[in-house]
Amino acid sequence: MSLTQSYMGDHPDNYYFHGQVNLIDSSVRNTFQFVIPAGDQKTYRLAQMDTCTHIQRKNFRFHPPVKISLQARVSDNILPGTWGFGLWNDPFSAGIGIKGSGLRLPCLPQAAWFFYGSPKNDLSFSQETENNGLMASVFSSRKIPPVLFLFGLPVLPLLFFRPVSRQLRRLTSCFIHEESQKADITPSYWHEYELIWLDDKVQFMIDKKMIRDTNLSPCPPLGLVIWIDNQYASYSSNGAIRFGLEANPQSAWLEIRNLEITT
Repeated sequence: MSLTQSYMGDHPDNYYFHGQVNLIDSSVRNTFQFVIPAGDQKTYRLAQMDTCTHIQRKNFRFHPPVKISLQARVSDNILPGTWGFGLWNDPFSAGIGIKGSGLRLPCLPQAAWFFYGSPKNDLSFSQETENNGLMASVFSSRKIPPVLFLFGLPVLPLLFFRPVSRQLRRLTSCFIHEESQKADITPSYWHEYELIWLDDKVQFMIDKKMIRDTNLSPCPPLGLVIWIDNQYASYSSNGAIRFGLEANPQSAWLEIRNLEITT
């Protein structure tokens, strides 16, 4: 069964589906498989469920306290691209990524999620070590009017000069605060994930074990997102910027079950 738009379980909000999302086991509550087909690096492939599509950021559903729990596994421990689940403010949705997600001006990121990035991914604004693999991550940024980003468009080409991009990365870290913790697990096996978002902290647990308890908390409101795709982005500590798409010789998938959201 392939879904395009549906209500899920008994939750009152509308969940939007993009790409191939399959209902794979009706006997287990909220069980979905997110699939991207095999393909080369020329085409963007995405399977996603979210509460952000067609909705203005100010009307996103979630404010703390929020608890998200689910069980998840993926088709391979090391996949191209990214996958994950959690809460975010969809900061880069102005014509980027999903068609029909709504044209919004870009903004600084707010997020609390379990995020996997392939070895090509290394997107961080402050950390000196490589930021990839499966991580429990929080981004909390100062709120800046999105229209101000338009004034920065003329300097974007300068980002590809490393001395400039290194300095800008240091400057950006004053506005975007982040924390992350790598998860030392085998993600191709079933694991239970929990995320608790409070006004003044975020807690991450895997299989009932706390892996991160941080006093950094994103600014609401946020939307739910669960996805798998084949893109990568890197803004490493040496100032190098890389982004693009990855080939996946075989289809890749993320399965979730027993999704529960408590507010």
